[in-house]
Amino acid sequence: MGSSGINAEYMVSSGINAEYMGTHDGRTMRYADPKVKVNDTVKFYISGDRAGQLDNDFIKFAVDNKCMVTGGHNIGRVGVIKKVEKHPGSFEIIHVEDVRGNKFATRKKNIFVIGSGKSPWVTLPKQAGIKRTIQEEREQRGQ
Repeated sequence: MGSSGINAEYMVSSGINAEYMGTHDGRTMRYADPKVKVNDTVKFYISGDRAGQLDNDFIKFAVDNKCMVTGGHNIGRVGVIKKVEKHPGSFEIIHVEDVRGNKFATRKKNIFVIGSGKSPWVTLPKQAGIKRTIQEEREQRGQ
């Protein structure tokens, strides 16, 4: 299923194929906009006046968009997509750079686009998706 993130009034979700999208809570919704492709992100309202409706705006899965890693060794990290390596017959590799300039790579299935450009549609976690070094973690714990 696709990945999703929650905000107070809306949820963003990544499509599982071109006509349907899956959310984190098991919903599968038909979304027949021909401009929206697999791995693009759409906004779905879960409360307020527009509850149950999809927003017309969406984010393309493209270079220079903000993303969050949802699986693999780099899970929870946030950064900007810098490069997409296509390997026919194998996995596509996505190269990401975080706000500190650290670069890492992961499979395409582990990437969830959360913002257009460098601004996210969702509230980021406490550490803003930045992986700290061992020394930084030790200093924070007070050792």
